[in-house]
Amino acid sequence: MKRTFFAARVWLLALAVVTLAAAAGPGYHVINTYTLGGEGGWDYLTLDSASRHLYISRGTHVVVIDADSGKAVGEIPDTPGVHGVALDTGAGRGFVSNGREGTVSVFEISTLKTLKKVKVGENPDAILYDPASQRVFTFNGRSHDATALGAAKSEVVGTIKLDGKPEFAVSDGKGGVFVNIEDKSELASLDPKALKVKATWPLAPCEEPSGLAMDRKNRRLFSGCDKLMAIVDADSGKVVSTLPICDGVDATAYDDETHLAFASCHDGKLTVIQEESPDKFSVAETVTTQVGARTMALDPKTHQIYTVTAKFGPRPAPTADNPHPRPTILPDSFVVLVVGK
Repeated sequence: MKRTFFAARVWLLALAVVTLAAAAGPGYHVINTYTLGGEGGWDYLTLDSASRHLYISRGTHVVVIDADSGKAVGEIPDTPGVHGVALDTGAGRGFVSNGREGTVSVFEISTLKTLKKVKVGENPDAILYDPASQRVFTFNGRSHDATALGAAKSEVVGTIKLDGKPEFAVSDGKGGVFVNIEDKSELASLDPKALKVKATWPLAPCEEPSGLAMDRKNRRLFSGCDKLMAIVDADSGKVVSTLPICDGVDATAYDDETHLAFASCHDGKLTVIQEESPDKFSVAETVTTQVGARTMALDPKTHQIYTVTAKFGPRPAPTADNPHPRPTILPDSFVVLVVGK
């Protein structure tokens, strides 16, 4: 009888520990900080998990660091208004979207040497490599279209006209590309080979979508919107679920192994969402990062998140040319935050 009672108490204690662990969430927090300094703003991050190289856009150039040590690897110069980097690791080439110049810089991954520049649409923002079509796509904010480049020859092969201002995009790797249309609060499904829009889906109640990620196995898209995450069926366009997230989202990510989705926000928070099933999702935890840490890259190898930010000074006075100026960035305060368990 005593043994039975003791065994029951042990079982209840173990159950309580498991319950508390589940309630506490995955346990993500900032585990490392790399101080890089330097001048200029920033936008998208791209991680090459195999080489451990993290590509960071810095206004007029791309900084490349070792993801594990934070040490500088090199840089890609002359990228005016850089937004993002896409990699075709099989061919050993990378592609940079230069927003102010309306070009793509093609570089050699092994040396970071720029091989050529290609003219694309107006204000290319997000950029991705689609392995199914072996094409690189820039999503052009001002001309409301997507430019397609053949990755092998790095030449423009066509343009897809879009319904509005495109934001981030994702490939399913099987012949489908999806892109958020920010000013219309829509999600567009593209055919990367035929270079056409297959469907356009409303994201309501999700507004102003920016970041986009995908669970390719279960065909679920994660659109980061104004304080909401919309989870969408990639085949039907149906909004499966919406969940509250942090404020000022600019990037989302999905981890295939842990079944966690992430949203990084300007307010210094990182929302972690658990996929319990293809149709059931919940907010697992909210992680404190640092104000301004709105973009990120997920490392599928270590399951860590990399995000960047800096410290801010006062906001300049508005002018006719710049009615909504951004706060000044304090010198040498730029950092990379590593978020892990």
